Amino acid sequence: MPQETPTVVIVGRPNVGKSTLFNRITHGRRSIVGDEPGITRDRIAGEANFEGRKFELVDTGGIVVNDADYIPSQILKQAKVALEHATRIIFVGDGRSEITAADRELAQLLRKTGKPITLAVNKVDTGKNEALLNDFYSLGIREMYPVSAEHGLGIDAFLLHLTEGFPESPDEEQAAEEPVEQTAAADPIKVAIIGRPNAGKSTLLNALVGEERAIVSPIAGTTRDAVDESVTQGGTEFVFIDTAGIRRKGKTKLMAEKLSVVMARRHIRMANVVVVVMDATEGVLGLDATIAGYAHEGGRPVILCVNKWDLIDGEKKREFEENLRYHLKFLEYAPVIFLSAKTGGGVNRLFGIIKRTFAAASHRVTTGELNRFVEKLKFEERKILYITQAGIRPPSFIVFTDKAGPLHFSHERYLINQLRKRFGFEGTPIDLKIRGRLRRKERKPLK
Repeated sequence: MPQETPTVVIVGRPNVGKSTLFNRITHGRRSIVGDEPGITRDRIAGEANFEGRKFELVDTGGIVVNDADYIPSQILKQAKVALEHATRIIFVGDGRSEITAADRELAQLLRKTGKPITLAVNKVDTGKNEALLNDFYSLGIREMYPVSAEHGLGIDAFLLHLTEGFPESPDEEQAAEEPVEQTAAADPIKVAIIGRPNAGKSTLLNALVGEERAIVSPIAGTTRDAVDESVTQGGTEFVFIDTAGIRRKGKTKLMAEKLSVVMARRHIRMANVVVVVMDATEGVLGLDATIAGYAHEGGRPVILCVNKWDLIDGEKKREFEENLRYHLKFLEYAPVIFLSAKTGGGVNRLFGIIKRTFAAASHRVTTGELNRFVEKLKFEERKILYITQAGIRPPSFIVFTDKAGPLHFSHERYLINQLRKRFGFEGTPIDLKIRGRLRRKERKPLK
């Protein structure tokens, strides 16, 4: 029976370099890093490996223990959830400044957990910074290591201590000798949840996973990092990614918000399916179309999710959907689901729709089926010789015709609609590439 992967949680007050250390240890750019304090709010998880010892690393928001404001108190709540599951704790301090009351209060809170704690005094990259190290012993944490997460100084010695006693992963030769008991499970379906700020994306994530995984508040822009959580439903694993609310370019003044937009669009590109969350109480806005367009342009299957439906008169559903289809004509293929993330009404239906759209985007049609389709197709603009499918996610087809040049928009739309009618492809864009015969006078002479 495989050993359970250890979990290491990073904590510290705001702006001490927790996310930089997280990215350094995981060798990635999972957490947003910047000079503004309080950029990380939700807890972010990643996989780490040091000399064959694998562990889960969790980055938490900057903690101020006795801050009664809503966002800081929710950050503390999220951090406490992570600490409950921690095998070990990394307490990060700022080696460029003196110890604060917030450091002392947090150290006291951590000692009460009874978990092993390692103090990483960050930003120690000069002799001047080293002079402040002795002060950190007053926090009552015996295991202390000076590091520079930004420059990688002291990281190896720190990780050698941190991972002491962690199980070592078997090497490749040993793994190859071990019998395979069953075939590997299918890869999880990655689902990006996108939308305007305060549309209910984090509430939806919490409803899908059945716990308060992301911070939820009436304050627009609460989520900044992309928060992801794995859920297994009906034998299928889903990884939901709650991205930061996307604003218009002119509205993103803070550096953290600008980075959030970049990261959100990056996660759209990495997703298998995109759920666009809209606020039923505000109607369909131009920004909804812009955000949905990001997913469409990236060739991702799209599901239009109308949230807060419990606040709207049920008789207006048809009217709302007609208005939605009118403003988002380019997404006529996308299914629409009405739900309430807050009450949970309609949320479970989303799993089935995601599975269908992912399956549609992954569907392959044989050339024989496509040839039979062409024989029955009434297409008068030009003669279609044959069609072949070139790829999936999105489904892409090469259409060979007797004329060179692109199809008129209306003819291309007709052909795509006929492909949908015949083969399905619910919720996914379809890409067509036209290849035509060149007339003799158009052919370039051989040199």
